[in-house]
Amino acid sequence: MPTPPNARSVKIADDERGGWSSDRPRRGGPPRPADISVRCRVLSPSESLRYSPGSLLLIASASAPQRDEFAERLIQSRGSLLSLDKVRRLLEGRVGADELESRAEELLDAALRKRLEAGETTVVTARGLDAEERDRYARPAAAARRPRHLILLEARQADVADEDRAPLNELRRRLDAGELGAEGFQTALRLGGASISELKRIAFASQPRDDD
Repeated sequence: MPTPPNARSVKIADDERGGWSSDRPRRGGPPRPADISVRCRVLSPSESLRYSPGSLLLIASASAPQRDEFAERLIQSRGSLLSLDKVRRLLEGRVGADELESRAEELLDAALRKRLEAGETTVVTARGLDAEERDRYARPAAAARRPRHLILLEARQADVADEDRAPLNELRRRLDAGELGAEGFQTALRLGGASISELKRIAFASQPRDDD
């Protein structure tokens, strides 16, 4: 009976090692972004919302006027309310038009980080509906170990720009499915129609202690 040949090892060349595992560092390329995923709870509309002090609250809508009116009505501390539009208006006439956008983004990012690192409540009105912008705000909040929350305000169909329809539908789908936890948000809430005006109060306060 013939003797079977000895088993041979196969050598994999360095240029063929394309896989990555968590037990060895990646070779080349940018570092892998930190995983900020959490369990997301989808909230139901109510007359009052309570978030922990020092939280990040992101308010998004396809209608900028509706978004801004909502924030102005319900966010009592004006110092906690940040927006790219507000920063841009402050810079107009002070910097050139060619650098206005980049400077506004830099100042907003700096103000956001400063408040979050100090443990201060921060409310941001999102300019758009895409995941990249949400990630831009959620990551510094996660790095500062601050809670992250999102509210989506539904707009009338006539107020939704054509270019916003696809990202809006995707945000709705992810929110309703509880998938915004993958983006780092612990709670998400979708408000539309009468439920927007029925919300009377947003508080950033600790849960009352039960002394019983």
